[in-house]
Amino acid sequence: MSHLKERAQKNCLNCNSIVQGRYCHNCGQENIEPKETVWHLVSHFFQDITHFDGKFFSTIKYLFTKPGFLSREYMEGRRARYVNPVRLYVFTSAFFFLLFFSFFKVDKHGLVNGVTVNGKTVAQIEAMDSLAFDAFTKRINKEDGKNALPMTRKEFQHYFDSTLNKGFIQINDEKYESKAQYDSAQKMAKNKDGVIARAFNYKIIEINERYKKEGGIVLKEYISIILHSLPQMFFILLPFFALILKLLYSRKKEYYYVNHSIFSIHFYIFTFLTTLVVLLLDKINTSLQWRFITYINLLIELSIFFYLYKSMHNFYRGGRAITMLKFFLLCLSLLITFIVIFLFFILYSLYKL
Repeated sequence: MSHLKERAQKNCLNCNSIVQGRYCHNCGQENIEPKETVWHLVSHFFQDITHFDGKFFSTIKYLFTKPGFLSREYMEGRRARYVNPVRLYVFTSAFFFLLFFSFFKVDKHGLVNGVTVNGKTVAQIEAMDSLAFDAFTKRINKEDGKNALPMTRKEFQHYFDSTLNKGFIQINDEKYESKAQYDSAQKMAKNKDGVIARAFNYKIIEINERYKKEGGIVLKEYISIILHSLPQMFFILLPFFALILKLLYSRKKEYYYVNHSIFSIHFYIFTFLTTLVVLLLDKINTSLQWRFITYINLLIELSIFFYLYKSMHNFYRGGRAITMLKFFLLCLSLLITFIVIFLFFILYSLYKL
């Protein structure tokens, strides 16, 4: 219910029916004054998404404390007391990826939070004092068989960029400056490339020509495209998740595909929220460097698998042994499916460069 003032007039502004009480019996619109403040607009937005009248918090409570319970409640028709799973999925996934992309940023060296050179990230290298930086670059020189002189930061930048260029723009250990050069080499080759390989190599040559062998820039854009494709990857995986469950529980005729889909959505929501906790703890650990936080994160990540098993056991009401077997089959099937989807997006991201 809105906190805005009820209109004195009894005609519905939406359908013009006579209103008996606060809500129109014909269309359900609340008979309130149309003028509202910005605060009312914002609060109504959050109330509409999360149902802060108690539904949201009770739904989240049951989601974490009773695996599979919400899916069972939805299947049995008890839905009004909980937030709609599709609406909750849209809200949590948007919130999750908004924070996820703020944690993981891409620069010309790839993921800032990722491993770059000798286990050091770009941010860690740039934060080194002069002595530590000299020792680090000296070690790199030794590993490369060069003289053991430390590099300046500018020299290291050049070293890093040239390292990224190695191999990224090569085709079969060869560098082709143009498609004509590649075609000429193919005419002389005994084993010619197939249609798919030729199209792939043309794309590599096109990238080389466009970025002028700036491997760092190519890497930045490529990783950025893949990273921002994650929401689509997980969304595409969702119907396959439900399909695998449908096949695993094909003998349970009372479970329709929609029931498996709702189960998958609830697990997705739990995974998004749990992963957010892991990311926040990891962010804290970056500054504090407390080893026990790493162990806590590991336990939280393992709890996702345990949660999935418990959800399957509670929702499908099978024996522990058969649930465990189907749990392993589900995890294996999801892994294979996600790898296929991921490989598709790797190729698609290369096409979009």
